[in-house]
Amino acid sequence: MNDILSKDFLPRIEVGQWFDAFVDWVNTHLQALLHFIDWLLKTALYDNIVAGFNWVPALVMAVILAAIAWLIAGWRLGLFTLLGMLLIQSMRYWPEAMETLALVIVAAFFAILLAIPLGIIAGRNQTVGAIIKPVMDFMQTMPAFVYLIPTLFFFGIGEVPGIVSTIIFAMPPGVRLTQLGIRQVDSEMVEAGYAFGSSPSRILSRIQIPLAMPTIMAGINQVIMLSLSMVVIAGIVGAGGLGGVVYGGITRLDIAKGFEGGVGVVILAIFLDRLTAALGDRSAVAKAERATTA
Repeated sequence: MNDILSKDFLPRIEVGQWFDAFVDWVNTHLQALLHFIDWLLKTALYDNIVAGFNWVPALVMAVILAAIAWLIAGWRLGLFTLLGMLLIQSMRYWPEAMETLALVIVAAFFAILLAIPLGIIAGRNQTVGAIIKPVMDFMQTMPAFVYLIPTLFFFGIGEVPGIVSTIIFAMPPGVRLTQLGIRQVDSEMVEAGYAFGSSPSRILSRIQIPLAMPTIMAGINQVIMLSLSMVVIAGIVGAGGLGGVVYGGITRLDIAKGFEGGVGVVILAIFLDRLTAALGDRSAVAKAERATTA
């Protein structure tokens, strides 16, 4: 009885060893793919975006970002963006802020590129949705630090493991909210489209996606926010940017440096959050809902 009740009565299942073997297999047989991913994310995209951001003088770039915020979300966000970017420059963390912005742009772009099609397929197909749900549950509940282990093994220290880990970490809400938006479209409207002879592709592009757009935009907003939240963690593997500043403050117990890096992240987070929220409010469905409420 004591043997049965002991904590070791079941044989050990080597789940970690299986995953380690899988990582070794990928690293051995898919080197060409890994080199392409490294080149695409860092050399072709990240490095060029950072170079472009830093080529523009900080004051001019701050004005450009503030103008974008003003046009899309109004003068309040425009003013906040201008003052926030000037504060980052005055703290002398402008290059790091641009590195962080570039990392978020690259990671969020690929996360959205993967999440929206998956969400659309899951929303239109019950079987695919049932398969994707536990995968998204697994991805969303896995501690963020765990994603750094295989990516660090594949790509070494630098920006690429941070970007890849961020893509994986940020994808689930984009998939879930896109799937939810597609499924919430009134089935009678879809049936009416079929009754008028529309093809499935036209039903998707003319009915389901436009009606689901506010929910899809909420998913995109969450993807961007999670990408930014991963920045500090990615700083551990040498991703640089404001995450590196915060991580440096932690390792050196430099309270001032860590706080300043955190303030920079908060400014970028508010800017990106309000900007994407405003884009969602500009959709035709959102405007119609506001008009109906009014």
